[in-house]
Amino acid sequence: MENKKFLLVFFLAFVTIVSCGTTSAPVESGQNRIDGYPADSTNIEEAAVIDEPRGFDPASITEEQYASTREEVRRFIDGLNRIIRDGNYAAWRSSLTQEYIDEISSAENLARISETNIMKRRNIVLRTLNDYFTHVVVPARASERIQIDIIEIEFLSSNRVTAFTNRITNTGEEQREILYDLEEIDDAWKIIN
Repeated sequence: MENKKFLLVFFLAFVTIVSCGTTSAPVESGQNRIDGYPADSTNIEEAAVIDEPRGFDPASITEEQYASTREEVRRFIDGLNRIIRDGNYAAWRSSLTQEYIDEISSAENLARISETNIMKRRNIVLRTLNDYFTHVVVPARASERIQIDIIEIEFLSSNRVTAFTNRITNTGEEQREILYDLEEIDDAWKIIN
């Protein structure tokens, strides 16, 4: 039981760490990112303009395009979960955009994560993206025993989406949360933050 508590705390710390310093997708009042931080309702309008090209109208997405993109994204995330479970660093790295790789593997980010209590307790100092994958991403997914289902996606542009799921909170409430912000590049989905 103590081990399960440790893994849960580690997972929550990981999600919080990963989400720090990233740009957020458009958020609605009452909607949270997967890290559990509430959306700042005062910045909803500001958040809505992030990454949305001029002239893109989400209403231009057909039901067929929505359904097929949602299925593609679901398959991508299922595959990503298998990659992480298997500890396949090369495949995981290839699922990230170069901008996101640069962000999470920066010396500043790795040092900040290394200074967290959980890393200090385990005497882990992150120096590379591979360290980050091995000591943060894989253990966080190992502690997550439930299957994450994509409930819906929102188009940010014709090739960018945010994937959402619903989670049950400690109080038993269902809460909409962001899983990933993704971009389709050369017919492949990549994590952008």
